[in-house]
Amino acid sequence: MTAKLLKKTFDAYYSFPVSVWNEIAKAGEIAHFKREAVLKEVHQTEKHLNFILHGSMGILLWKKNNFLCTDMLLDNEFACDYLSFITQQATPFEVIAFENSTIFRISYDNLWQITNRNNWGDKLWRYASQALYVDKHIQYLQSLTLNAAQRYELMIAHQPYILQRVPQKYIASYLGITPQSLSRLRRKRSPH
Repeated sequence: MTAKLLKKTFDAYYSFPVSVWNEIAKAGEIAHFKREAVLKEVHQTEKHLNFILHGSMGILLWKKNNFLCTDMLLDNEFACDYLSFITQQATPFEVIAFENSTIFRISYDNLWQITNRNNWGDKLWRYASQALYVDKHIQYLQSLTLNAAQRYELMIAHQPYILQRVPQKYIASYLGITPQSLSRLRRKRSPH
């Protein structure tokens, strides 16, 4: 089942045969994390690539004695500190479970070994990197060209359940506004 979910998600970028995902699934494990569990700490190195089977997670940046939410991820999305994972260097990012979560995780070492011994390995890394690059640049462009209200509307259109599953302080941080401003946006949007 895990291999099929991985394949279905990655097919948006490139359709590898299910045998690729079976091999990856066999080299990883299913793990459960409680709400607010830290999967990767600040100034540590990311050791796992996570795929959320059920739950929600966030990528937080430690800045000026506070966390800024840089990403919110839900079911059937990959989640980790990608910069740290790819470079195997420590970063100021933290990875946290926003709610009780079940994930598939594979270690960097296991993924590296599998991809190095298979002829599809370079292609997998290339397509994964391209997908991440595109997603992050779209997010970056939106942060520069849209105001918080417009980004909030996009969030609701593309991830409608995020408001029920992610703590409001992280949604506000992601939008670059205060929790009070987020409450005002929500009130303006809801019918009276």
